[in-house]
Amino acid sequence: MKPELLAPAGSFEKARIAFLYGADAVYAGTSSLSLRTRADMQNDDLEKTIKYAHEIGKKVYVTLNIFAWDEKYEEIIAMAKKLEILKPDGIIAADGGVIDVLKEYAPSVPINVSTQANIVSLHDCEFWRKNGAKRMILAREMNKEQLRYIMENKPKDMEIEIFIHGAICFAFSGRCFLSDFMTCRSANLGDCAQSCRWSYNLYAEEKNNPGELMPIETNEYGTSIFSSKDLCLIKELPEIIDMKVDSLKIEGRLKTEYYLASVINAYRHAIDDYIDNPKNYNYEKYLKELEKVKTRDLTTFYFNDRNNKDIQEYAGRQYNDKYEFGAKIIENDSKSILEIKNKLKIGDEMEILVPQQLEPIKFKIEQLWDYETNEEIDAISPGVKGQKVKMKLPIKCEKDWILRRKKSEEERKNV
Repeated sequence: MKPELLAPAGSFEKARIAFLYGADAVYAGTSSLSLRTRADMQNDDLEKTIKYAHEIGKKVYVTLNIFAWDEKYEEIIAMAKKLEILKPDGIIAADGGVIDVLKEYAPSVPINVSTQANIVSLHDCEFWRKNGAKRMILAREMNKEQLRYIMENKPKDMEIEIFIHGAICFAFSGRCFLSDFMTCRSANLGDCAQSCRWSYNLYAEEKNNPGELMPIETNEYGTSIFSSKDLCLIKELPEIIDMKVDSLKIEGRLKTEYYLASVINAYRHAIDDYIDNPKNYNYEKYLKELEKVKTRDLTTFYFNDRNNKDIQEYAGRQYNDKYEFGAKIIENDSKSILEIKNKLKIGDEMEILVPQQLEPIKFKIEQLWDYETNEEIDAISPGVKGQKVKMKLPIKCEKDWILRRKKSEEERKNV
C-alpha cells in the first residue's frame, strides 16, 4: 500500500504548487478557525482549492483545530454548515465541543482528530473512533515502537496519520501558552507569535546581591533555549511505509512555495522509489535535496529513541547559507517570464525544480531582460510584490515551476 503524501497549503497558489510537485492531498485552514490564521487562505480560496483538487483527483483536509471559547461557536456552526456543502475530504479538529458541532452540522464530512489532541495510545484512538472520528493524527512525541503497536492492533477502518517533516513545537503536541503569556497571541487560537524561536539574554543573580545580573552563555544573537530543530524522517521512511501508515504529513502552512516544492518533491520520489525498489532505497539522495532548503538543523526527534537529546536548535538562527528561492515561472516562451523572489544577476548559478524529477536542472544566468522595456539588464532586485523579469532557460518549462538560486561564496562568507 502506498501512503498518502499530505502537504500544507497556506493559500490556493501554494496548494497548486503542492499538487504540481507530487502531493496526494493538502491540508488548509479556514480564515479564522485553524491554528495558522496568518496563512493566506481566505474562505473563497478554500472553496477554490477544494474544487480544483477534486477536479484533478486530489484531496483537501480542512483544519478547524482551535480550542474554542463559547463565543466562537456561532462562527464554528456557520463554518461547519459551509463545509457540509463544500465537501472536503476531512475536517481536522481537536476540541471535543468542535467535534460535536461537526457531527451535527457537517455529518457527511469525515473527522480527522488533530495532533493537538495529544493522541499517544491505541486507547486514545479508540475513544475518538467511538466519538465519530475516522482518522487519528498522532502526536509527534511517539516513538516507532508505539506507532507499530497501534498499527498492528487498530481496527482496519481506522486511519493513522503522522508527521514526517517540518517544525517541531517546544510544547507537547503544540499545546503552548508561551506566546499567549508573552504577547497575548494564543497559539491555541491560531495566532502564535513563535516566542520559542526568539533569542533570549539569560542572567544569573546572586540572592545576596540583588540587581547584579551576570550574563550566561550568550552570543551576539542571545540564546535560543526553547527552539527545536526540524523533524526529518527521510531515513526512517521505509519503516514507516512498511507499517502501512495511511498518511505522511509535511508541516508548514506558512512556508514558501519554494520550500513546498523542494520538500514535497523529495518525499514524493522517496516514497515512490521505495515502493518500486525497496532493496535499493538510498535516503541520502533525497536528504541532499532537503538540505538545500532547510533553515534549521534536522532531527528524528523521539522516533528512534525516547532518550534522544539532539532536538534543540540553540543557535536560533533561521537561514540557509547555500541556497534561496530564486523565482517562479509565470509564462514560458522564447524568453521566459519569471516572478523574482530574491536578487538575480548575470552569472548566478540556478537550479530548475522539475516536477516528477528528483535531480534539478542546473544552469547559469547568461542574459536578463527588463519585463517592461525588454532592455537587457545585469541584475534585478525585488522592489514590489510580484516583480517580474525575462530570462532564457535551458529547457522547456511550465507555469509555476520553481527556480532555486545558489548563493556565491562571497555571500555565504558575509552571512
